[in-house]
Amino acid sequence: MTNVELKKYREILEAKQAELTYLLRNREGIEIEKSPDALDEVQRASEREFAIRTLDRESALLRNVRAALQRLDRDQFGICMHCEEDISVKRLNAVPWTPYCIECQEQYDRKQFVQDEVFDDMLVSA
Repeated sequence: MTNVELKKYREILEAKQAELTYLLRNREGIEIEKSPDALDEVQRASEREFAIRTLDRESALLRNVRAALQRLDRDQFGICMHCEEDISVKRLNAVPWTPYCIECQEQYDRKQFVQDEVFDDMLVSA
């Protein structure tokens, strides 16, 4: 990968890191508000749960972006962390913080899906 391409990815990742850091500072949606109306309480609890899930997703994405920046610093950017093959430029353009090539990502997703199914089955039988 050329220095120009690496610089482009660094700029994209740093911009994404700044955006996510800013978004994660806003935690107004997770504050607990009491209301005399039970229906309002339920609505606020639902909104709070949605805000918490959003914060979780953004936090995970921020960790991935920071990890990608570290890989850039260690000259390991664009190399799959599992199979150590080059990640395609097309994939990096779509998801610059990805640690895996598309084949390894698909394997990971399938394993995660199977683990989720096993966990769901355990909950149903409990």
